[in-house]
Amino acid sequence: MASSEMSSSSEESSALETSAPTKSSRPEQSNSETTPESAAPVQSEPESQSEPLPEDGKTLVVYFTWSSNTAGMAETIAGLTGAETFEIVPVNPYPEEYTPYTEVALEERDNNARPEIKNLPASISEYDNILIGYPIWWHTAPMIIGTFLENYDLSGIEVYPFTQSASMDKEQFEQSMDFVRGCAENATVHDGLFARPSDTAAITSYLEQNGLTK
Repeated sequence: MASSEMSSSSEESSALETSAPTKSSRPEQSNSETTPESAAPVQSEPESQSEPLPEDGKTLVVYFTWSSNTAGMAETIAGLTGAETFEIVPVNPYPEEYTPYTEVALEERDNNARPEIKNLPASISEYDNILIGYPIWWHTAPMIIGTFLENYDLSGIEVYPFTQSASMDKEQFEQSMDFVRGCAENATVHDGLFARPSDTAAITSYLEQNGLTK
């Protein structure tokens, strides 16, 4: 369970589009970074498959990242809540280059894919609250977020999404929330946090309003 994330991206085009992405419709690169990270996304040291998460907390921060922005939000949230963290790492890593990764992301979205997650925890039932973070890709959450949420019985669990993107388009945020609600069956999905990673005041305010600070 580590923290490390990558850039945010906004996504263009509806889920039914099948044409190749254009410059104006692909996930946006973050203005806070000159280029996408040239190194592969930081991944947790391999652990045994289906290893249970620690049982000493009631709040878990789960996040997926391609660059560092969502990871930064997750680290801030974990520090303010005292929560455990789990980084969603795909079995098949996304391309390191910007254009190839956007093409893979679009194909996954159009096929409603569920990419496999490395070291997926066997259970998260010991947690009362799950804060789940992601960048906006092609107007919604990355499909791997659906993989995580649909893997568990979330009955009785409070889910709090958090996300950011280069464009900070609220319509895209709402579409990502619809996706999370559809995948988090039986959970209570609260209004999410949509803020820039550097906006610690907004992040703190959201956590305080939801009674999540330590």
